[in-house]
Amino acid sequence: MAYVLFAVTIISMMVCHYIAKKRGLKPMHWVIIAAIIGPLAIPLALLVKSKSK
Repeated sequence: MAYVLFAVTIISMMVCHYIAKKRGLKPMHWVIIAAIIGPLAIPLALLVKSKSK
């Protein structure tokens, strides 16, 4: 069971990094957030306003 939780957290970190990079946010901040709260970080990353370029 712990392996599944670890795998889901790692996948969440990768997805958050990708989303943050595409939206102009700081990817490492979102990786840390995903490491702390897991998959709940993905919807949060989608809800945060992207930086205008």
